[in-house]
Amino acid sequence: MTLPTDAELLGAHVAGDPYAFSTLVSRHKDRLWAVALRTTGDPEEAADALQDAMISAFRRADQFRGDSAVTTWLHRIVVNASLDRLRRRAVRHSVPLPDDLEHLPGAVIADPTDAMARRETQLAITEALAELPEDQRAAVMLVDVEGWSVEEAAAQLGCPPGTVKSRCFRGRAKLAKRLGYLRNLDETDPVVPTEGGEHPHG
Repeated sequence: MTLPTDAELLGAHVAGDPYAFSTLVSRHKDRLWAVALRTTGDPEEAADALQDAMISAFRRADQFRGDSAVTTWLHRIVVNASLDRLRRRAVRHSVPLPDDLEHLPGAVIADPTDAMARRETQLAITEALAELPEDQRAAVMLVDVEGWSVEEAAAQLGCPPGTVKSRCFRGRAKLAKRLGYLRNLDETDPVVPTEGGEHPHG
C-alpha cells in the first residue's frame, strides 16, 4: 500500500479528514522539533513555539498553494513561530539568544561584559531577522543559524544552491546594514562575507 504524500495529507486535512494532519505532523515532528530547538536554544520555548506553529499550520492549511514542498511550508511556520517566541522572550525576560546567532553580521559588541548592551543587541538581531523577506530569512536561518550546508538548504527550500547563496547574501547584507552600528569594523573588514571576494548571483 502506497503511503499518501505530504501534500495529499494536507489536502485531506483541508477536506475534513480528522486524522490527516496528525499523521503529517508525526511524519516530520523530529525535524520540526529540531528546527524549533535550534532556533530558540531553549527546550521549553521550543515546545511552545512548535505548538504555536502547529496550531497555525492547522488553521492555515487551506492557504498552502503547492509552490513549495509541504516540509518547507511547515519549516517556515516553525521558524516564524520561534522568532516570535524569541522576540517576546527578549522583551519579557531579556534572556540571551542562542549562541548560534553570534556570528551573524552585527552580533559583535564592543564590550561583551556589558549585560545591558548585550540584551539590546540580542533584541536587535531578533527584530532584524524577523524583518527580512521570508525567502531570505529562511535561507539565513538554515545556513547561518542552523548550520546547514547550502546544498542541504537548497533541497529543503526546493530551489537551486545558487539561489540559496543569493538569498543568504542579500539577507546578510540587510542584516549588516540594519545592525552595522553594533560593530566596530575597520575599513578593510568586510561587512558581508563573500566567496572569493565576488558577489554570488542567483
